[in-house]
Amino acid sequence: MKRELGIGKCGLACCLCSENASCAGCDSGSCPDSERCENRACCMKRGVSHCYACERDCKKGLLSKIKPYGFTLFLKRYGVERLLDCLAENEKSGVVYHREGIHGDYDSFDDAEKLIEFIQHGSR
Repeated sequence: MKRELGIGKCGLACCLCSENASCAGCDSGSCPDSERCENRACCMKRGVSHCYACERDCKKGLLSKIKPYGFTLFLKRYGVERLLDCLAENEKSGVVYHREGIHGDYDSFDDAEKLIEFIQHGSR
């Protein structure tokens, strides 16, 4: 885990992304998808740092998917440091975020609240 890469605007974990060898994270300004990222554009328009810092509960862009939406809800409730701590602990326990060609453990949820529980405990 590259904790310094943090969390993307949409709530995804840049710190665990398999593409982080070529990307310095969403907050770096050098994300390869920054020009076409709907969540980044919305954050800039609204003057917020990340979707979790916005008062609205929307499902725009990547937030239409359970994983980024669930991560964003977690961030709104518990904060960045708690999410990073949970992700690091889960990674040590063998929980897989995802990587090219691999469906990760956080990807198989269809309920955001169950995903939040999984983030906190690393097990179902």
